[in-house]
Amino acid sequence: MLPRLLVASFAAITMLASSASAQQPPMTRIRGAIETVDGSTLGIKTREGTDVTVKMTDNVAVFALVKTSLSEVKEGSYIGISAMPEPDGTQKAFAVHIFPANQRGAAEGFHPWDARPNSTMTNATVAETVKGTEGQNILVKYKGGEKKVVVPPDTPIVTFVASDKSEVKPGAKIIIFGAAKKEDGTLEAGRINVGRDGITPPM
Repeated sequence: MLPRLLVASFAAITMLASSASAQQPPMTRIRGAIETVDGSTLGIKTREGTDVTVKMTDNVAVFALVKTSLSEVKEGSYIGISAMPEPDGTQKAFAVHIFPANQRGAAEGFHPWDARPNSTMTNATVAETVKGTEGQNILVKYKGGEKKVVVPPDTPIVTFVASDKSEVKPGAKIIIFGAAKKEDGTLEAGRINVGRDGITPPM
């Protein structure tokens, strides 16, 4: 009797998990340039050369990506590092973005990334930063781990600045970290990150 109850319980849990998973719309990362703006609907040419249409939510959050300098990356800063893994276990950054204070903890951790083949993303707090022979050596820590990162001198450094829809215009380069794919196949975004002054989001 007990084994049957266990099997039934496991089946019920599995069904609930599947149901919860089914309710979460798939998310799509989009990099590209805005070609058209029609009300809340954006026509975007992706970096891969395809055309996609994205509808902004009524309460869409718009952030400008603005150039800054490596000197702004200090102990205690919460940053995101797009990087390539090195044979010695370090990460070699090709882009760094500094999160504003109210986004501390966003997507914390070490993850595979799709900016380049085999690239990674580390969102973490700076524990130490030291000048090295190949650039700045940064130790970052996140829940459950840490990474040593080398930031070459020519690495683009950007930060997020809260903005508004005036940034969302034809020609602007954007990255949408997660556009939700709706049941009818359309894409919807609650946040748009726009490169200000012609910047292409480097991450």
